[in-house]
Amino acid sequence: MSCDLPVLGHGVGLRTKHFPRVLDGTADIDWFEVIAENFMIDGGHPLAVLERARQRAPVVFHGVSLSIGSTDPLNVSHVDRLAALADRFQAAWGSDHLCWGSVGHRYAHDLLPLPYTDEALAHVVERVSRVQDRLRRRILLENVSSYVAFRHSTMPEWEFLGEVAQRADCGILLDVNNVYVSAVNHGFDPAAYLQAIPAARVGQIHLAGHSDKGTHLLDTHDGHVAPPVWDLYRLAVQRCGPVSTLVEWDDDVPEWDVLRAEAEYARAIEADVLGGPRARTA
Repeated sequence: MSCDLPVLGHGVGLRTKHFPRVLDGTADIDWFEVIAENFMIDGGHPLAVLERARQRAPVVFHGVSLSIGSTDPLNVSHVDRLAALADRFQAAWGSDHLCWGSVGHRYAHDLLPLPYTDEALAHVVERVSRVQDRLRRRILLENVSSYVAFRHSTMPEWEFLGEVAQRADCGILLDVNNVYVSAVNHGFDPAAYLQAIPAARVGQIHLAGHSDKGTHLLDTHDGHVAPPVWDLYRLAVQRCGPVSTLVEWDDDVPEWDVLRAEAEYARAIEADVLGGPRARTA
């Protein structure tokens, strides 16, 4: 079964630096992804900008606080606020991370990896099902970059992610940069990761920059997509076909034209892999 989502084309994450381009109508892009928590407010300038963005192009919400793998009780008020936001702006879909980030109702403000065990799998599947029921829509779960691993994991990350998607009937947000960062940090083959995930469940792809710290790679979203990540994106398109693709750039955010050019480069790679030019999707 596929995740059955529209292919929106090639978009970018909407950040405050580019709010003026949205308001003056020059933010020409296929679609926007926004951090959901930044817009869970009653009013103000960000929501006004988002209204304009939604008039221009489809909008997707990307969460950072669902903490789907936590042992804390599910934050149902957070899910309800997300549902209201998605309904208001007719979000094409919503996503969050396959991770945990809270304990004792205190948030670490980080995306921490899970132990890949049968017990954790059952826990996450049950929570995803509850979230989707409350949202009244399917969500996508993103693979995170990681720097440590649990010794008692009984399966690789890609198997765990695929099993969650199949059992919970959710989609996958495949972060190609995170696959590469984690592969270098943990010494696995990133191409094998892509070959192992259920391609039909992939409803979105993320691309971003990272930093080389010598002993490890760090997912920083502060620069251009690295050449080996572009190579891995090519493999992802070969494996999954056309998938809505987004460039994340969260620190040292460049001018709009630089960011848009990164999205256009992704479009060119997809067109090359699929054997011909693809029209932009409005």
